[in-house]
Amino acid sequence: MTLYETIFKRRQVRKYNDTPLDKQTLDIILAYTLAIKQMEGQKAHFELASAEEVSGGVAPHYLLSSCEESAAAYANVGYILQKVDLYIQSMGFGSGWFMGIQPKEQCDNHCITLAFGNTDVPLRNSAVDFKRLPIEKISCVDNAIAQAIRLAPSAMNSQPWKLEFADGNVIIQDVGRGIMRVMLRNKLNKIDVGIAARHAVIALEQEGKAVTQITPKSAGKGFEIQIAYRLGENPHG
Repeated sequence: MTLYETIFKRRQVRKYNDTPLDKQTLDIILAYTLAIKQMEGQKAHFELASAEEVSGGVAPHYLLSSCEESAAAYANVGYILQKVDLYIQSMGFGSGWFMGIQPKEQCDNHCITLAFGNTDVPLRNSAVDFKRLPIEKISCVDNAIAQAIRLAPSAMNSQPWKLEFADGNVIIQDVGRGIMRVMLRNKLNKIDVGIAARHAVIALEQEGKAVTQITPKSAGKGFEIQIAYRLGENPHG
């Protein structure tokens, strides 16, 4: 199953069985993570951890992330780990985002944790199984990119994005929604907008577009990610 196909079946998994993945599979997942191109100017750090190395764990394996404390850095973590999340589920394993799972050892600027492992929880059957806002609530255009972003996971299912389309550009704005905007704006909304950007890139690639630049931008209290694209080979991983 491709990453694009997985977008329409992905599920946040909270229950895992105790059977660990073999070392070769773990090495493949870590290598895949480290090979993903980060947003311009960002240098997030990712490492594997076992259940014994974290507090509040639910799974046998974890990808821990750390980054600078900035909107762009948080968005970059979401952008990277969502590709890994989809990759893991495309392999037949379960995965899920957890803010409360922390490394036991001191970790500077821990951002968020992706749990993963074997699970009996099935993928969704199709996009109709998702509980999401209707497309007109997030975009004035109904197209494949908007549909893919609509299915992106977000903290408390807040879906804090608004989409704009221009020639060769997709713009994902962090708008928040109601009380969720206040509760989540410091970090989680920015991670979520990065997750949405990953879905946009995958959908653009599916349509034969090449993503040429991904630019997180802050202006006052506002934040957005601009994705520039053209026809041709894709230079972004």
